[in-house]
Amino acid sequence: MGEAFWAGAGVRLTVIGCSGSMAGPDSPGSCYLLQTEDNTDRTWSLVLDLGSGAFGALQQHIDPRDIDAICLSHLHADHCADLVGLAVWARYAPGGPLPPIPCYGPSTTVWRVRQLADHGRGERGGIDAYAAAPARPAPSSEGTTARGTIVAGGAFRVRNWVAGRQVQVGPFTITPSSARHPVEAYSIRVVTAMDHPNQAVFVYSGDSDLVPELEDSARGADLLLCEAGFVHGRDTVGGVHMTGRQAGELAAKAGAGKLVVTHVAPWDDKATAVADARLRYDGPIEAASPGAVYQVDPVEAVAK
Repeated sequence: MGEAFWAGAGVRLTVIGCSGSMAGPDSPGSCYLLQTEDNTDRTWSLVLDLGSGAFGALQQHIDPRDIDAICLSHLHADHCADLVGLAVWARYAPGGPLPPIPCYGPSTTVWRVRQLADHGRGERGGIDAYAAAPARPAPSSEGTTARGTIVAGGAFRVRNWVAGRQVQVGPFTITPSSARHPVEAYSIRVVTAMDHPNQAVFVYSGDSDLVPELEDSARGADLLLCEAGFVHGRDTVGGVHMTGRQAGELAAKAGAGKLVVTHVAPWDDKATAVADARLRYDGPIEAASPGAVYQVDPVEAVAK
């Protein structure tokens, strides 16, 4: 955990969970670990979404103490429900409590985290109901500062996305773009080392129908992680998800170097999503699976 794995500005993506709509029999809900190192060999780690069942699997790949920030595409449970598990861990695991973890998300993120944690509500105050060890320091009080709102017993410092406004986390430059989903949602573009000639570009669609903002966000991606929650010819309602065919269309229009389709529902076949994507995109395609690791080589990114 936290080892140095690149010289330069490369990125490693680890799929923690990729099941669409809910945790499935072989995968938690959506969760992805994005890592890179800076010029001091310090490894930086972003968690993209933390859906139902994902926190346990995440601990197989990273010590939660090493999470630098959490980026939420939207606030459906299959993308954020395990924030409550991380909050309990951050407060009560040996050596805790941790300093608040930066958490970026939609405008209602503070409300959603409080709802999930039942903080200040319900029997004995939600997360604080676990305070059985009197030697524990008191949780950080909630409050809003220029750096965000502290919630869930001090576990998170929340800041809201603004479409098009960049956020810097170590060597990661993160740009959210508006997505089209039944709730406020964002796609997430991450570029490493903006001042480095061999920067890597990673784009995560989140949950979205195919919209121009997503095409702009995905342009030039070395790795495009794109949802394919609908099946072509079966699911016709608009404004919710893309099909595999639309994911392929997006990758082709964006000039993506590689497409990884994800967020396929447990009752659907990943191979169908991949086959549909191939009808529109002739580059390398895979279906995400838990534990899969993808390396974005910045040298290839410059050469292509």
